[in-house]
Amino acid sequence: MALLEVKDLHTSFFTDAGEVRAVNGISFSLERGKVLGIVGESGSGKSVTAYSIMQILAGTGKIVSGSIKFDGQELVGAGENVMKEIRGNRISIIFQDPMTSLNPTFTIGRQLMEGILLHTKRNRQQAKERAIEMLKLVNVNEPEKRMKQYPHELSGGMRQRVMIAMALACEPDILIADEPTTALDVTIQAGILELMKDIQKKIGMAIIMITHDLGVVAQLCNEVIVMYAGSICEQGTEEEIFYNPCHEYTKGLMRSIPTVDNDGERLQPISGTPIDLLNMPKGCAFAPRCDAAMKICIREACQRMEINENHAAACWMNVKKWAEEEGEDV
Repeated sequence: MALLEVKDLHTSFFTDAGEVRAVNGISFSLERGKVLGIVGESGSGKSVTAYSIMQILAGTGKIVSGSIKFDGQELVGAGENVMKEIRGNRISIIFQDPMTSLNPTFTIGRQLMEGILLHTKRNRQQAKERAIEMLKLVNVNEPEKRMKQYPHELSGGMRQRVMIAMALACEPDILIADEPTTALDVTIQAGILELMKDIQKKIGMAIIMITHDLGVVAQLCNEVIVMYAGSICEQGTEEEIFYNPCHEYTKGLMRSIPTVDNDGERLQPISGTPIDLLNMPKGCAFAPRCDAAMKICIREACQRMEINENHAAACWMNVKKWAEEEGEDV
């Protein structure tokens, strides 16, 4: 049985301008010890998916329909008391910006100990020892000294390590990492990713890695979901997504990555602007930006099509290719 199972999830934000459908019917599962990558540009619904799982949506946000099952337990409609037991204990999250996620008025030690005291039976001394142990685990130097410091006294990379220590303190079953390396330079980013890989192997937790950086996905993930306009446009193993992309949006993302082969050449950005979620098109959401768009792409959204047992995509180009191979009219 999958540790986490999301089925037909719809999450919207109800604003004065209208309903913003941020997540539109996504489904996926996550097994113990696996790493799932969710990629896509800003506004594609990646973070909202994570916040829906954690039930920490803003006041205007609401899960409209769908199911989120964790270890067999339904979380949608489960209530705040149930979620308090799960958040930070069995499912933890690392937010995008550690400077805004950490409280500037409390010491690092106090913030680390808070979750340990809340979710375990340790006393204050034991919680302090556990906090220091976690700082050592994430390679924070002089952990006893860091316990007494405030967030502004630490570097960006150090604050991110503190956030990872905080998320792992109760040894969760699932760690959701929401753009954990966005604000860091390349060297520190590589160190953080190596650290997460090592810890994941040590304690056997599952990870949901949310990012727009395909390089991060290549390093860490077993399976990849590509999102656009709140929907899953392609899903498959890391190898399938990178070496056999079957959605025009995924292909566009691949073309925009600098590689050794295109050194010195201009990158090919995806033309146009992201879709307006208040005015979703009738057909494929990516069609207005797609160079290969056909008339049917404008009229009708394509359903998910199985490419093989490890790969699926929702793109009319795959239907066209299949029809041509079968000798049928497109």
